[in-house]
Amino acid sequence: MRWLLAICLSALPAAAQEFTTLKGHGGPIMDLAVTPGGRVVSASFDNALGVWTGRQPAWLDGHDAAVTAAAVTRDGMVLSGSDDFTVRLWQDSEPRVLGHHKGKVADVAFSPDGTMAASASWDGTIGLWPLSRGAPKVLRSPDGGVNALAFAQGGNRLYAATNGGSVLVYDLTADETPLRLAQHGFGINRLVLTNDWLAYGAIDGATRVIAADTGEPVADFTLDRRPILAMALHAETGQLAVGDGHGYIMMLDTERWRIARDFRATRRGPVWALAFSPGGHLLYSGGLDDVVYGWPVEAMDAFEPAPTGERSFLRDVASMPNGERQFMRKCSICHALNPGASRKAGPTLYGVFGRRAGTVPGYSYSPTLSGSDIIWSSGTIDALFNEGPDHYVPGSKMPMQRIAAQEDRNDLISFLKSATEPGDTDQ
Repeated sequence: MRWLLAICLSALPAAAQEFTTLKGHGGPIMDLAVTPGGRVVSASFDNALGVWTGRQPAWLDGHDAAVTAAAVTRDGMVLSGSDDFTVRLWQDSEPRVLGHHKGKVADVAFSPDGTMAASASWDGTIGLWPLSRGAPKVLRSPDGGVNALAFAQGGNRLYAATNGGSVLVYDLTADETPLRLAQHGFGINRLVLTNDWLAYGAIDGATRVIAADTGEPVADFTLDRRPILAMALHAETGQLAVGDGHGYIMMLDTERWRIARDFRATRRGPVWALAFSPGGHLLYSGGLDDVVYGWPVEAMDAFEPAPTGERSFLRDVASMPNGERQFMRKCSICHALNPGASRKAGPTLYGVFGRRAGTVPGYSYSPTLSGSDIIWSSGTIDALFNEGPDHYVPGSKMPMQRIAAQEDRNDLISFLKSATEPGDTDQ
């Protein structure tokens, strides 16, 4: 098979042969965008964005929770949304907070002329944020949380997809109730808009194309895989990529409205993020791995699925002692056990017992913990998971979660004592 793959690839242009991996994040990849110059922008669960020149990242740190959405302008500005409810604009490495929602920010977009940013939130609102002049504006969804946004080419209309299964159209020149262009039976996660058509992907696996002005059906590419989690269009080549919860990427030819390729991109987990390179020869994808993969579009069928790495939070919990199982379920996606710098969302737990909260060098703590008098011990860790971080340390970055059973908390504490104790060489 290797010689056959080599023959196949040798017939392709050099640019189309490049399989790329971008490594450096400390958590899953939640969204992707690509600048006109070819720099990849990756949004991650590790609270950061990476801006990649080749395989070298520049890190944009500033969010207090997972970065869930990213967009770029022609001149390189980056827009991001996060689980910390904020929308931020990045010029160079300094963030400017454009606004706040009251729930997770699910999507962000720039207006076609680059003068305005928009954000979609699970709080049921859309934020419109002028980048220079003017006051922000809030649009309300009549149909629950908003998952995805797209500006029409002229910038006067904004399309939105909702948890209630609607595609809504807002006339930004008037204060009117939005037009309901389409109604689906399940929540719509993603949409892609052109002058003529709109494609959407839904929780039940529906992948449908409708007319952008009337909502009339154009094409249906629904397969037995759900949910649809990512979409990306390369307009010049007419390629529409669709990523789902089973790890597949379906490539659609939008000129003939047919499935051009259907490729399993990862052996385990979903495809959460997709973005094309400027020429359309590479498709970048992201998911549970802390790696961005760049697939050569013309040869993606020749590659095996990416082997999901040995991520601690993906290990088989059935084979673990209970204490380790509790750690894997509650802590491992955010915290490392080993010493040294980490790009995970939380600080390392190495040497945590006897350590004052908020004191790991180099980690940006919330004010709640940076000035805390808590000393981590069996008692304080037990209280943390008994009450839940939102009650024990309100205002911290730690997600809301509890471990209800005393036995489970005891087992977790015992595991942490053995797994985080500094060895003789660290004294």
